[in-house]
Amino acid sequence: MDWADELASQVSGPQVVNDSKTPSGTVHVGSLRGPVILDVISRALRANDLETTLLYGVDDLDPMDAQALLTPDAIEREMGRPLAHVPDPVGDCHASYARHFAGIFIDIFAGLGVNPDRYYWMSDIYPTGAMDPYIRLALDRASLVREIYRRVANVQHPDSWHPVGLICPTCGKVGTTIVSQWNGDDVFFECRADLVTWAHGCGASGWISPFGGAAKLPWNLEWAAQWSLFGVTIEPGGKDLSTAGGSRDRSDAIAREVFEREPPLNVPYEFLNIGGKKMSTSKGHGAAAHTIAEVIPPEQLRFLFLRPRPNQAIEFAPEGTDAIPRLFDEFDRFAAATAGHEVKGEISPGYEATFRYALLDPAADV
Repeated sequence: MDWADELASQVSGPQVVNDSKTPSGTVHVGSLRGPVILDVISRALRANDLETTLLYGVDDLDPMDAQALLTPDAIEREMGRPLAHVPDPVGDCHASYARHFAGIFIDIFAGLGVNPDRYYWMSDIYPTGAMDPYIRLALDRASLVREIYRRVANVQHPDSWHPVGLICPTCGKVGTTIVSQWNGDDVFFECRADLVTWAHGCGASGWISPFGGAAKLPWNLEWAAQWSLFGVTIEPGGKDLSTAGGSRDRSDAIAREVFEREPPLNVPYEFLNIGGKKMSTSKGHGAAAHTIAEVIPPEQLRFLFLRPRPNQAIEFAPEGTDAIPRLFDEFDRFAAATAGHEVKGEISPGYEATFRYALLDPAADV
């Protein structure tokens, strides 16, 4: 695949390729594009004899903040709690809501030929203390973090705002707390009833240590901290993260100025759309990844994501259309062209590499 091979030729030394997902509910099929792109990048790097580690993480300390994904009787009780602390909604022996939905998604990977060297769960990482140095740096440099938000994203935080989310020791919510003071050991937090519209805090407040799993970093800081913690050198991301002043710009600046390291190489990719609209886990839009994986064979599904370049959107409406038969026909056409047969119509440049990266075994005879 020309873009992946070109990327691999531009880097040197050991590489760590990373991606992560917030398991806010049933994961749509479009979310598989990221893991497949990660796998292709890793294959290209290894083909260039570069030592490569592929990581995939679950950001399961993020708060439950997607109302559409909760049953009405569960909204009041669970909104604002870390996804890792919300009970399994099905009761099928998963430890949490996060483990249930992330597990269903991750179980698809091996069948697609995506085999990370390591999976990590942020709910496992924070309690070990591995994130504590980054929490301390963020708090020590809170004024710099606020300045970065203003400069990069035009986001205005009050001077009392400190960049850490305390998990309330009384009600267990993280989406409703705000930290306003830091004395070098402890933070002063408030769990507010009116901090956000989608959850209500319990009113607790006080001084508490933010370390050892008692708190989490906000997303932009957590992302930048992951890059340092895991030594990430390449991280693809959806185009919504790469808009001017968006999450990637903020995290890049935080990585450089707060955590003092260069951010990883960015590979932005477009969305998989239905009727021109992006599939969304948090809004409940889009066919479930595990459902589509049961219908479309793995190589054809990989082909769906790899045929366009990463910066090109994919239009795919599997229900009530001929999208799936057309996908199979196009896969067969690329296979025939790769085998040296004449095919009808034009075929995109780099078709042979595209087809081979779609195969579970890229060295297989065609």
